[in-house]
Parts: sequence; structure tokens; C-alpha cells
Amino acid sequence: MEGGLSSSDLYREFRDQLAQALLRVEPAILRVLIEVFGQVVVKDFVKENSWPQLVPQLKLVIQSSDAISPGQHPEWKTINALTVLQAILRPFQYFLNPKVVKEPVPEQLEQIAAEILAPLQVTFHHFADKVLLSHDGNKLEYEQLLLITCKCMYFTVRSYMPSGVKQILPSLCKDMFRVLDSLDFNSPPEDSATSRLKIAKRCLIIFCTLVTRHRKHADNQMPHIVNCVIRISKQSIHLSKLNSLSDRIFSLTFDVISRVLETGPGWRLVSPHFSSLMDSAIFPALALNEKDIAEWEEDTDEYMRKNLPSELDDISGWAEDLFTARKSAINLLGVLALSKGPPVVSAASKRKKGDKSKGKGGSCIGELLVIPFLSKFPVPSHGEDASSKAVQNYFGVLMAYGGLQDFLSERKDLAVTLIRNRILPLYYLDPCSPYLISTANWIIGQLTLCLPEAMCTDIYNSLMKALSMEDAEDVTCYPVRASASGAIAELIENGYAPPDWVALLQVVVKRISAEDENESALLFQLLGTIVDAGQEKVAAHIPGTVSNIANTITNLLPSVPDPWPQVVEQGFAALVAMVQAWDSPAPDENKEHEKSAWQLGQTAIAQTFSTVLQKAWLLPVEQMEPTLDSALPPPSCVNDASVLLEFILRSITSMEEITHMKVFELVVIWADIIAYWDSWEEEEDQGVFNAIKEAVSFHQRFDSSGFFLKMLPSQSANGSQSSVISRVSSFVTRAIAAYPSATWRACSCIHTLLHAPDFSLGAEDTRMTLAVTFGEATFSYFKGVSDSPAGIWKPLLLAISSCYICYPDAIQQVLCKDDGNGYTAWASALAQVSSSSFTPGLSSESEIKLAILTLATVIERLLALSMGGTKVLQDCYISLMESCIHLKDVQEDG
Repeated sequence: MEGGLSSSDLYREFRDQLAQALLRVEPAILRVLIEVFGQVVVKDFVKENSWPQLVPQLKLVIQSSDAISPGQHPEWKTINALTVLQAILRPFQYFLNPKVVKEPVPEQLEQIAAEILAPLQVTFHHFADKVLLSHDGNKLEYEQLLLITCKCMYFTVRSYMPSGVKQILPSLCKDMFRVLDSLDFNSPPEDSATSRLKIAKRCLIIFCTLVTRHRKHADNQMPHIVNCVIRISKQSIHLSKLNSLSDRIFSLTFDVISRVLETGPGWRLVSPHFSSLMDSAIFPALALNEKDIAEWEEDTDEYMRKNLPSELDDISGWAEDLFTARKSAINLLGVLALSKGPPVVSAASKRKKGDKSKGKGGSCIGELLVIPFLSKFPVPSHGEDASSKAVQNYFGVLMAYGGLQDFLSERKDLAVTLIRNRILPLYYLDPCSPYLISTANWIIGQLTLCLPEAMCTDIYNSLMKALSMEDAEDVTCYPVRASASGAIAELIENGYAPPDWVALLQVVVKRISAEDENESALLFQLLGTIVDAGQEKVAAHIPGTVSNIANTITNLLPSVPDPWPQVVEQGFAALVAMVQAWDSPAPDENKEHEKSAWQLGQTAIAQTFSTVLQKAWLLPVEQMEPTLDSALPPPSCVNDASVLLEFILRSITSMEEITHMKVFELVVIWADIIAYWDSWEEEEDQGVFNAIKEAVSFHQRFDSSGFFLKMLPSQSANGSQSSVISRVSSFVTRAIAAYPSATWRACSCIHTLLHAPDFSLGAEDTRMTLAVTFGEATFSYFKGVSDSPAGIWKPLLLAISSCYICYPDAIQQVLCKDDGNGYTAWASALAQVSSSSFTPGLSSESEIKLAILTLATVIERLLALSMGGTKVLQDCYISLMESCIHLKDVQEDG
């Protein structure tokens, strides 16, 4: 298909035989072939519209298939035919031209709706009867047919509303209501009920789509939709006994109500049910149940993902699917609380997110109903555990407060009162309920922007108590400590300064261990926040902290060269934060004692970093089996590790330290890793570029034997030999075309790599090779952006200038290799960048000097080539004069 067959007849024969085969094959083969068919459909039917006979033929097949017309064509299976229809409709679930403001329904979709979907409504009704009324053994087959038909309808209306579907919408909805009304959640669902639940799920997703996308066509169905979903939602009392698919049904019912509430007619329909919804649907979904307690012990991370969510920042009826009943109930409660009356939603909102603003002034449902309802539940007394109804209900109250963050943010006085009277007392219960405290921590983290300064100390002390909570005999308190860690970080990031930074630092460091990776990963994040905010207040304790953290990290590093676990990556990020905090309060040169203490700390930190990097990089290489293709350590945390290496390099003061810290060995492995690193889009790279410049500076200060320029065997798969400088240059070369910021950094490194190393140590060929490689890469990228002047021109053209100053003849050959005008094109662009009118122009003294040197050399070369009267020479000469004047001004200004 991609290459194109030489015979169009052959392609059509393949296409027709594939379609015929799909109607007959067994399910296992159908699943494979339908993937191929989907590609054919996208190409021939959706994009090119070159398969006019597809829809009429499929219509005849569906009408004559075994479940619809038994006996006519028993070899044509209805389930296969509907699966083919589903594959044809799937591409239409998204707008084909999303940039068009009001895109018409594609003619192919209109044809399918008119010829297949409209007549299929009668069949849909027949399938629903078979599923809901019959007791024969074929019920499962009809459930499958009903489910596929629902999927077809969903793909049809997800973005568009064909006129053929408008006509059948009332009868279609009536049958979907029948399916939903048949659900009964009084007892755990049997395995045989799975198909019915899947159909119900798809029906609810269709209702969500009708409400948000096709209001004017769904308004007359809105009363029935509301009655149907409210009836289901009030069975949420049974949630603890139900499986994940049933939970998803309740999640979708709450989502439908949230979306309905954001419409004028919907608000009027739902408002009479507000009290009963709170009491019988939303609150039962929020209260603590047996399943929560079991999940707390069996999978605490899953419990936290579901119940202490970080993605509830956007409480809205237009929120995407939230996937659990509790999250959707929290979201619905937030929408309800902010509601003030029927909102006016224009038809234009069909393809946009809703506007949460309901206008200023006036009481909303949060004040009139939600807060009074929640206030009915008292704070639990001392001695009550998770089996207590008071604790279970109060858990639901706390969950509700977490969903009211938008509402409470507008009423800060109310938020403060709730925290003082309804949340802080929980920390002083004996015993503290971990289920309540973890949720209380989460709420405080959600509401940090509402907290007055006077309350922050009490809140901080409560959170510190939670952070130090030890596991009970039969209950883990990891979610308590994890949520406390997040809330303390939120407090600090919003400007709160703990009364004792060092005490907080010690508590966090003490809890970090190699035994509990998940908790340590969270504490590493908190540690980074503390160090970032504390700066000089914690600086004196950084050497000791670095040592403790490094010991944990080295114990967590895998012994084999596998990608590092997340906890190790978080640990490296914490070490980087400590580097930045240590660097910020530089010692006073005049205070000898301070400078001496700082130098001792600097050396101790560098030694610790060396130990970590040796374990991370050198040990895996030494232990590597010789049979493996590559002996390189994993490319994990390359940027953060580069920050640590840079710190080591600039901390070195003697050759003894170089040997002791194995600096040369570490630099060789680091250069090998970055030579093959290619994660520009996933990982930050500023640390790598800084380390490159520091490595060159280190070479100038300590590499008297030219080790960085010697040919050394690589640990990579090809095992070739190259120098440290060459490996570093490989990274820089690939960075040129990575993304704009990397281009600027790479071009800056090009000047450093060409002019700072001591190439007199018998490595002049290396320098020329680098210049040519850099010249080719920068000019190639420049040609791609040369159509119109842009800021990226400056670093590229100056980088080529650096190469040209070193080897004019070789670089001229590079510029003219593919295009005889390449040299004059570069010279003309350089003149443009160097002129006083270009933005961003040359700013630093070094940039202007480089341009002057290059322009002078270029003018001489152009004159030698008998190009004295050309425009490019005139432009170069004018820019040279302007640059000289500019240089004089810059030097006089200091």
C-alpha cells in the first residue's frame, strides 16, 4: 500500500478478496485481518473516497447476514459484518479537519448513516429485545452484536451528527435507556453480566457525547437521560461489592450528570434532585469502604492514585473521563458547589471546553446545600477505628472537601474555618486514623493558597507529625507520610518558611532509605524543594546531607547495567538541587576561616559525587560480560550526572585529588555515554553542555599530557577508538539540529572545543576534523532556515566563522560541496547578521571580534577570487566598518 502496486487491478482484487474474507473468518483471524482492512479503509474510503461500492455492498451483506436474515447467506456472519462497519466508522470519530471552525459532516459518513445506520435502528431494537426479554442460549451472541452496534453509533456521533442519525436518535436512545434500566447492582455481578455492563458503559459514553457535542439534537432527550443516570447513581451504596467495570459505570453516570449540569436545560432538570444526589449517590461513593481498606494494604500506590489524586486541578463538567466512581463523584460535587443557576451555553461550546465562571455575587449551591450537608457529620471521637461508621463517613467528608478546592478558593474565610475546626483536630485524635490523616494532608496540599500566614505554623506542625508517623502493627502509614510530604512541599513552594529548616532536613534525610523505594522517591522530591527554598539556611549542612543521600543512592543502583529505577533518578535530582544551593552562598574572599571551611565542604562533596559516579558508571563497565555488544552503562540521568561531574571538575585543586577521585576514568565514560545520547525531547541537557565547558577548562589546567586528545577504546557496540574531545564533539554535532535552545548551546561549545584545547600536543588533525564536522552540521542546518532572517542565524553563522578562522580552505570546500554558491550565501548572511540593523545583533565583545576577523578574511578571499565589485563584498565591507565602530562603543562602555 505504501509503495504502490504496479497494477491497480491487482490492488482492487486484493481489496475485494480481503473484504470478502472478513465476512466469513473466525474471530481470532478477524482480529488480525481487521487491522489491515482499517488501513485500506483510511486510504481508499476516508482520504481518497475512491471506493464507491463499499457502502452499498456492506448494506446488502448486513441485511442478508445470519443473525438478521437466517438462511439467506449463512456464510455471512452478522458479527463480522458489523465489525467491518465498526472499522469503517472508526476514522470518523475524530474531526477530519480539526482546524475548520464549523466542519460539515463528511459525505462518506452521511452515506453510511443514510444507507446502513438508519435501517440498522430496527435491528438494534431487535437485538435489545433478544438481550432483555429472551431466555434462550443465544443471549451472549446478541449482546456482542448490540455492543458492536453501540460502538458504531459512538464513532459516528463522537465528532459529527449525520442527518441520518438525527432521525433515529429518539428510538435509539429509548433502547439505550432500556439497557441501562435493566442494570441491578444489589449484588456482585456475575461473569455472564460482563457484556451487558460493556454495552451500558458505551451507552453512557454516547450520552456524554450527545450532551457536550450535540446539544440541540439531545435537548429533548435530556429529561430521560437525567432520570436514567440518577436512578443508576443512587445504587452507589453497593460500590464496595462491585468490580472495576461496575465502578466505571458509576463513574460515567457522575460524568454525564456533571456535563448535563453545565447546560441551562440540564441544570433545571437536575436541581430538584440535588439533595437526594448528595445523600444517596455522591456521598456513598466518597465514604470509606472495605475495598479501600484492602487496597490500602495490598497496593498502596494504587490507593493513592485513586484517592489522593493530583490531577483534580480542573473541576469541570467538561473534564475528560476520570475513570473511577470516586474521582467522578468528587468532580460532580465540585461542579455542583460552584453552580448558581442555569448557565447559558452557546452552540459554539460544542467543540470547546466549558467555561466554569458563573458570574460574581449571589449564593451558590456550595453554601446553600453542600457545606451544610457535610457539616452534619461530626469529627470522630478518640478511639474510633476504620470499622467505625463515624470514621467511614468522615473520610467521605474529607474527600468532598478535596473536591471543593475551586469553591473554597473563592471563599477563603470558609476554607480557613473548615481547616481549623474540621481538619486540624484530626491530628490530635488518639489514635490518629491513617485513612483520615492521609486525606487531610491531601486537602491541605490542595488548599495551600487559601491559608493565612497565622495558621501555617499549626498546619506545618501537624504535617510534620504526619510525616513522622510510624507504621502500626497491621496498618502501613506510607500514604500518610507520602501525602504529608506533598503538602509540606506545597507549603514551602507557596512561600512558607519552616521555623527550623535543619530539623526538617534531618527528619527527611532520616526517613530516606534503600528499603522503601517508593517512599524514598517522594522524600527525594521533598528534599529538593527544601534545599531550593532553604538555600543559605541549609547550606552548612549540605556536605553531610550529600553523604547520607549518596549512600542510599549507591545501595539503590542496580548491579547490572539496567536503566535506573525512578527512586535513583529522584535521588540524582536531589543531589543537583544541593549542588545549586551550595554554589549560591559563595564565601567572602576576605574571611579566611569561612573560605577554608567552604573549601573543605567543596572537596568532601566532590569526593562523595565521585564515589556515586564510580558505582554508577565504572563498576557496571568492569562487571560487564565480554560477550555483550556494548559495555556502556545505561543512559539514565545523563544531565543530572553531568552536573555532578562538572562539580567534581571545578573542585579539583591538585593531581592527587585527580587520582583519588578517578577523574580521568569518569570523564572517559561520561564522554562515551553522551556521544551516543539521543534524548533531546525527554531530558534536560543544560548540565551536559556546562560539563563540556568545564571539562575543557579542566583540560587546560591539569591535562598536561594531552589525555583528552589521545585515542582511547570506546565501550560502545562498535568498539572503535576516539578521543574524549571527539566523543564530546559528537554530542555537540547532534545537538545543533535538536531544538533551538540546544542549537545556541551547541554553537557556544563549538567555539570552546575549537579554540580552548591544547591541540599542539600532536592532535592538529583532530582539530581539523572537528572544524570540518562542525562546519558541515551548522551549514546544513543553516540552509534549512536560510529562507528568512531569524535569531537562530546568529549562533549558526558565528559557529561557521569559528571553523572558518581555523581552516579557511577546508571550510570553503565544505560550504561549496553541494552548491557552488554556498560560500557567498554564508558570507552574505554573516554580513547581514553583523550589520547594525539585524536583530538580535552582535552583543558581546567576543562575538563582534569574531565577526570582524571573519569578515576581514572573507573580504580578502573575495578580492582574490576577483569578486571586487559584487554586492556580497560591498555588504561585507559595510558590516565590517559597522562592527569596528560597534566594538569601540562596547569597549568604551566596559
